[in-house]
Amino acid sequence: MNILPALSPGRTDFVSKPAAGVLAFLGLMLFSIPMSAQKFGGLLSNGNVYAGVSYGQLTNVVNTQSYRGWNGSFEDLPFSQHPKLGLVVDVSGFYRSTGVTQYNFVGGPRVSTNMGRWRPFFDAMAGIRHLDSSGFIYNPLLIDVGGGVDYKLGLRNFSWRLQADYMHTHYASASQNDYRASTGIVWRF
Repeated sequence: MNILPALSPGRTDFVSKPAAGVLAFLGLMLFSIPMSAQKFGGLLSNGNVYAGVSYGQLTNVVNTQSYRGWNGSFEDLPFSQHPKLGLVVDVSGFYRSTGVTQYNFVGGPRVSTNMGRWRPFFDAMAGIRHLDSSGFIYNPLLIDVGGGVDYKLGLRNFSWRLQADYMHTHYASASQNDYRASTGIVWRF
């Protein structure tokens, strides 16, 4: 199964799902290396990269089903006057054995604060969903509102994340109200 939709009938893709995921994660890590020396007074780092697993209660047009997949995000804290406000890009993929695949691409603001080893956050994002259900492809607008918490581990610059999101779309003359729970590792830079 390929991650990218076919560009034209009969044409196959050249990137597998695992390869695309690894390349995206490595690319995000490489972009963050030049920024690793900049800090906001030691309270918050300039950003983070997250990679983890996800479980979703998602609606495939009108049927609610359970999905498993992956979730990754890149957060940057570009506002020196407002170090608790960041911009985040979030990508996730969900799969079922019945051949249904779903990819979500969203971005938006995130508000966070440090409380000792804990870093709670809240985000509101918008983007697009790509759903392929037995050859029927939908690309609706996606609204994602959620939050979570990062727990700083004993390892330097690493945290563990627990995150929950509500995702809303409207396609095929129906509204879809979906839920996602994710957990994984965060690298702060």
